[in-house]
Amino acid sequence: MDEDATTEAHAEPAYGAAELKSTYRRFLTLGLGIAVGIHLSVIGFYYFIDFIGGEEPPEVHVRLLRYSELGPPPSIAGENSPPSVAFSAPKARPNAGVPVPVADLDVSPEQTLATQHEMNQGTGPGGEGNGSAGGTGLPGDIQIEDESPPADYVAVEKEPVIVRSVEPRYPDMAVRTGLEGKVWVKIWVDREGKPKEVVILQSDAEIFNDPAVEAAKQFVFTPAYMNDGPVSVWVTFPFKFELSGEK
Repeated sequence: MDEDATTEAHAEPAYGAAELKSTYRRFLTLGLGIAVGIHLSVIGFYYFIDFIGGEEPPEVHVRLLRYSELGPPPSIAGENSPPSVAFSAPKARPNAGVPVPVADLDVSPEQTLATQHEMNQGTGPGGEGNGSAGGTGLPGDIQIEDESPPADYVAVEKEPVIVRSVEPRYPDMAVRTGLEGKVWVKIWVDREGKPKEVVILQSDAEIFNDPAVEAAKQFVFTPAYMNDGPVSVWVTFPFKFELSGEK
């Protein structure tokens, strides 16, 4: 009896670390294969549904509008007002009026018209005057009111062009010391093309500032034009002080 029990105990295989080491690789590989298969199935099913039921993206056509095709800007007062729609109304036929006779105006027989010579002299039936618009006493003298400085940038159709330029005077101290430099000035060109104000923008040495301003004030320009009329603008100009010609 005891011998049979001992024989059966030796016949049953032992379960422990040795069996686990021999079987874990097989189960690990099987589990990874199942997980990868599930993920690939889910991803393939998603793209398959998207491929079957997907629609092509709509085409977008862009057309550039001209400024003349744009409608009027929205009203500031009525923010919620609907946009105005342009429509063509039927053209009405022109209705010519019937001329009605009017009585002649009472004109004094003593009234006369001033001649061209009398108007130039500032005298005539309409009264006496000195013929000056600004009170200077000179006939035909018209004074232009002082204008304020223009903005830093003014849109113009025609830029001012230099008609006469003046070379600045080289300071004697700069000549003796061999000093050179550059001065950028900003010139206010009025509606007559004359410099009205000069401002220093950038200078390498203060000794060159006064000669640059004096030379810029003697420049003559053609006035800038906008909408068929002269306008005042700012113009930048560099003055270079070099001793190459003095050596």
